[in-house]
Amino acid sequence: MQTPLSNRLRKVAEYVPEGARLLDVGSDHAYLPIYLIEKGHIDFAIAGEVVKGPYESAVSNVANAQMTDKIDVRLADGLAAFEESDQISVITICGMGGYLIAEILANGRAKLDKVERLILQPNNREDELRNWLAQHGFRIVAETIMTENDKFYEIMVAEHGDMTLSVQEHRFGPYLNQEKSAVFKAKWQRELNKLQIALSHVPISHEADRFAISQKITAIKEALNDKS
Repeated sequence: MQTPLSNRLRKVAEYVPEGARLLDVGSDHAYLPIYLIEKGHIDFAIAGEVVKGPYESAVSNVANAQMTDKIDVRLADGLAAFEESDQISVITICGMGGYLIAEILANGRAKLDKVERLILQPNNREDELRNWLAQHGFRIVAETIMTENDKFYEIMVAEHGDMTLSVQEHRFGPYLNQEKSAVFKAKWQRELNKLQIALSHVPISHEADRFAISQKITAIKEALNDKS
């Protein structure tokens, strides 16, 4: 029986190199590492989970899949789930806010030197995560935007290297902003509509608030190539 995996995590799985030694932070049910091992794509993973309930669920799922020799489920906070001796080459962190993902990476920064790839799927504040990567010696090598259950998800893949982002790339993503896919346009059109409604409710006397919202609206229109 194949492991149930959302389209979002299937897309994340596509960026995991064959033969990688994986740490999945916040692994929840350990579905991602189980799926990758079922596929024969990797043969070792650590499923890290800081919350006891999901940790126990992951332990149970790994045991049921008869993969206890290939997936080590560890109750640990963030990157504390692995040691240098684990020889982790890829880290996935999915389904958290961009600020929290950046915080997890920052707290374990000293352990990232030998990690070859980060695959990150923030639920919000993607710009803050891009900023952290750029400031700490990582460059984005791929990005994807997708929709599932009427929610938009961005996935970014980062490796060691220098990266300088323009203001627009910082906000909208260096690859996503260049490609301007239909999903990208749909996400930012939705955000634009929200901001325009918000602006209409801000009193004329609140100039600073109106200016801040207007700046965001202008930036989105430029990203959408809509100057009207």
